[in-house]
Amino acid sequence: MDAQDPPIFRAVASSTRLLYQLLKAINFTNKVHVEITAEGIRFSTDHARVMQGVAHWNKTLFTSYTTNIPTLDDSNNNPDDEDDDPTPPSVTFQLSLPTLLETLQIFGAADAAARQARSDVDPYRSTNLRNNRPDAFSNQTLGMSNGTCSLSYNSEGDPFSIILEEGGVKTTCNLTTYVPEIPEDIPFDIEDLGFKIITQARWLLDALAELAPASPEKLAITASKTAPYLKLTSVGGALGSGGIDFAQGKDLLETFTVRKKKWSQTFKFDMVKAASEAMRIATKVSLRGDGQGVLSMQFLVEIGGEGGGVCFLDFRFVPYADRDDEETESGEDDEEEGMEVDG
Repeated sequence: MDAQDPPIFRAVASSTRLLYQLLKAINFTNKVHVEITAEGIRFSTDHARVMQGVAHWNKTLFTSYTTNIPTLDDSNNNPDDEDDDPTPPSVTFQLSLPTLLETLQIFGAADAAARQARSDVDPYRSTNLRNNRPDAFSNQTLGMSNGTCSLSYNSEGDPFSIILEEGGVKTTCNLTTYVPEIPEDIPFDIEDLGFKIITQARWLLDALAELAPASPEKLAITASKTAPYLKLTSVGGALGSGGIDFAQGKDLLETFTVRKKKWSQTFKFDMVKAASEAMRIATKVSLRGDGQGVLSMQFLVEIGGEGGGVCFLDFRFVPYADRDDEETESGEDDEEEGMEVDG
């Protein structure tokens, strides 16, 4: 990069607390895919192509946000591309997620350790929402966290720079960037929704808390037009199975839509449980399932203060294959083959 060229990206935030919380919610892999655009930063993680988590740092989270992303002019020379919607320019790379999280909480390590100790006692209960709030002796309450966080990315291949300043102490961290593998999003057909439910995120967290002690292997999610409108069932646990019914759907579910008589799929319990941090910090969750059985969870996280806006966390889960359907299809194929031979 020439000395006169501006950096591709530069932003300043007055606090790292929300930035850290959003990233921690998708902390289930070592590498995170980063995409910087003029509207914000998108972080995505993927586990074996069966679970995906996405966190968004909207530019409204920063006091200053500027980008100078190079654009490709090749498409402008092709008249056939005039009708296509232009793709917003972006720059992509990968970072070590544990390293990024550790950097963001450098000045809040003491508070984070105390909150983690309380959270370990009961890691799933929604009452632990208080663990993410500052207490009377936290650095934030005592006025020790009035610092700034500066982020910058000069050019492709350069480190991702984070500069933290607090109480006269300045810390510079240059994180190594990796060539992006650009994982494709897990397909989700929004035009073929089997169900859609909007409810309080803490109720979903409480339901998982009730099912977790049995150490189940699978979680069956069923949405139906009749009571119980939403049912979570644990399967394969060492202590047996259990279920949570949302029978009073009209009171507990703000939005409730089921296209057919019911929608039911089974997922790995530990994968859904990995979204517990998102359930803990969010106020609402939108549950959706498509015709292929893919489950989408979109969490709404409110930013403190009036007019602070909202942020979103997105998760997608691929269900277990339905062996009964596979065997039925296989049996039907065998019958058809037998009929052809006999004919």
